[in-house]
Amino acid sequence: MVRWTYADLLRAATQFAHRLEERSVAKGERVLLWGENSGEWVAAFLGCLAHGAVAVPMDAIADANFAHRVAAQAGVKLAVVGRGLLASGLAAQVISFDELGATRDSSSVPNFSPVPAQRSDSVEIVFTSGTTAEPRGVVLTHGNLLANIEPLEREIAPYRRYERIFHPLRFLDLLPLSHVFGQLMGVFVPQILGGTTVFLDTLNPGEVIRTIRDQRVSVLVTVPRLAESLRDQVERDLDARGRLEKFRRDFDAAEGEHFLRRWWRFRSIHRRFGWKFWAIVSGGAALPAAVEKFWQRVGFAAIQGYGLTETTSLVSVNHPFHLGAGSIGKSLPGLEVKLSEAGEILVRGENVAAGYWKDSGVAPVLDADGWFHTGDLGERDAVGNLYFKGRLKNVIVTPAGLNIFPEDLEAELRKESGVRDCVVVGLERDGNAEPCAVLLLRDAASGAAAAAEIVTRANERLAPFQQMRHWFVWPDRDFPRTPTQKPVLARIRAVAQAAVDSVPAQPAAAPKSLLDGLLEKISRGNVARAGGDLGADLNLTSIERVELMSALEDRYQVDLTEADFSNIATAGALEQLLEQPRASAMEFHYPRWPRLWPVRWIRAAAFYGLVRPAMLLLGWPRVKGRENLRRVEGPVLIVSNHVTYLDAGFVLTALPARLRRRTAIAMEGELLEAMRKPLPGTRFFRRLLGRVQYPLVTALFHVFPLPTKAGFRKSFAFAGELVDRGWSVLVFPEGELTRDGAIAPFRAGIGLLVTRLRLPVIPVRLEGLFDLKQANKHCTTPGHIRVTVGAPINFRETDAPEEIARELERCVAALG
Repeated sequence: MVRWTYADLLRAATQFAHRLEERSVAKGERVLLWGENSGEWVAAFLGCLAHGAVAVPMDAIADANFAHRVAAQAGVKLAVVGRGLLASGLAAQVISFDELGATRDSSSVPNFSPVPAQRSDSVEIVFTSGTTAEPRGVVLTHGNLLANIEPLEREIAPYRRYERIFHPLRFLDLLPLSHVFGQLMGVFVPQILGGTTVFLDTLNPGEVIRTIRDQRVSVLVTVPRLAESLRDQVERDLDARGRLEKFRRDFDAAEGEHFLRRWWRFRSIHRRFGWKFWAIVSGGAALPAAVEKFWQRVGFAAIQGYGLTETTSLVSVNHPFHLGAGSIGKSLPGLEVKLSEAGEILVRGENVAAGYWKDSGVAPVLDADGWFHTGDLGERDAVGNLYFKGRLKNVIVTPAGLNIFPEDLEAELRKESGVRDCVVVGLERDGNAEPCAVLLLRDAASGAAAAAEIVTRANERLAPFQQMRHWFVWPDRDFPRTPTQKPVLARIRAVAQAAVDSVPAQPAAAPKSLLDGLLEKISRGNVARAGGDLGADLNLTSIERVELMSALEDRYQVDLTEADFSNIATAGALEQLLEQPRASAMEFHYPRWPRLWPVRWIRAAAFYGLVRPAMLLLGWPRVKGRENLRRVEGPVLIVSNHVTYLDAGFVLTALPARLRRRTAIAMEGELLEAMRKPLPGTRFFRRLLGRVQYPLVTALFHVFPLPTKAGFRKSFAFAGELVDRGWSVLVFPEGELTRDGAIAPFRAGIGLLVTRLRLPVIPVRLEGLFDLKQANKHCTTPGHIRVTVGAPINFRETDAPEEIARELERCVAALG
């Protein structure tokens, strides 16, 4: 975890603006920002604002060819790219976001004055990710942004005195900063409140919930699909504990109850998210009614906003304390909104974009009367609340001339428990259209029969002219989606049309599955299943397998283990693994109380009073190489071979006090969790011993779990949190005790950990313990046990994780 203060942002943004000046980037010239959400991204964006350069934001997951086309079309002069993105071939100067991170700690700030700006000056060109058309660039000005920010600031002002009670407010922004709504909620609104923005590099629902709790998040900013995934995660966890049926009874009983009573009824859910968490802000698409109902009934505010890139993200927004069920809120002050005769939402105001980017200039977005046609259908109630009714261009006109809104049909399909997600598209029929349900089933193995039953039951609740005579089970585990998680309707419609018409899709035209994309990205193009070849050999390196496990856990919301992957050789076998029902994963706990000062004092007293004397009595170890640590202040990553369960004590004894006092130890997660919560069937005294051992080991050695099977990502994130707070980390990369005295191969994950922590690595080797273990001896002569400390090793950010693991193994072995 990397923390940025507002002072850090100002310093880095000023440095970047000065760099733009040095590279002769003039006011109005374009700068491509292509990378993941981060402090560096925000600093670069603010630097562009200060210098008058026009940002061209690009999502990190965007296809490289598309990013290159956008860069060429916008005529960018400079490109700032994230790690691992294919910047070669860009017709512009290229620098890395990592270079910006290095400037935030610089003590010298260049003498730079912001370039004067007018409301009409361009700020950015956002290439929208439409679901039915080729993306196009929307030009946004200072005035466009201020037209949204100023009304929000005025609305927030009366509540500032109440905000002080909960300050600082923390926003977890899961929307990409390449989109305007993500910028609004991740950059501008937190500054109005003096709040904190948290970015996360995963959409795994379990990890999102942990982050909300651990980082004391107040507001989650996301898209409807993830709000739905979080609901499903809560229900899965309740089901795993046998409490789902009781929850459903409570859920029904809570209808109409006062907020405080509902909050108390579902306090266990609030405890899991943390007591500061109170709201979900959803944008990018309409929030399904069932999802909105779930979050509001369990005691959270579900706030919807409506807008497009052309309207600088917001047209209307729900008031957090006056929510209208199913509504997308009232229009912002200073903005005109009306409905056309066809029900289309029309918008007029300063927040409407300057136009669409064209090589020869800016093409207008307004009609002759100054209205922007959103292409969305809406309704208004008596008090002015706006309701989203679907896309105008997606309306299905039947041969009888009747209009069918796909959202109405999708709402009925989602009422079926077997539906994980769905879209309804119109299939061409003799110049007209008929609705076709495209389904993602929770149980993919249930097949066509289950899908037919689902559509039949949904049709029973629809009017005769709305009923679906065609349906199709999507062949992949998820729909193709835009960066904001909207289904790409054009691709879905093309595949569904071909399937219903019984026309085999051509291999070249078949959409690339999500699994294909992950395999190709992680293997750097070495594994690509042309035409969906299930027999293609994965041929992944061990580190690529670690990265693939991580990506699959994120994307498909499953828990995988190295044992699962041990016999996976082909893409087909991997797909079969993903289809298998997953057992409930072990939940590991990462306590933070060992970092509290009373516990640290107790730990120091225990080390000098118990641990150090015990190590000396066992063998008075001889320490070599301590001089290598004279100038090392920490934090550092310490790696050692693993011989006995006493290894950590000997390593700590060899470290200087300044490092030892702030070192946490990674311990086998399954063993540590078995102490904390003994497995069913464990004998009473063994269970009692484990309950006593857990707090003692955790407190006296500051251990945290490093699972050997699954969940290593959470452990890596916790290690990052430790480092961010100035703690060093001790890891035994073999993952198990040596069986023959030789150093076992280091697990590939250590290389990945090194690249994520970006710390100097201290190699340590323990000798003389294995022969004592073989002889079943507990004490030996002084000097028999040897602890050798190597010089710090620094790896480059471009080094391959697997090579790092091999190099560390060689370094530890060479210390003997």
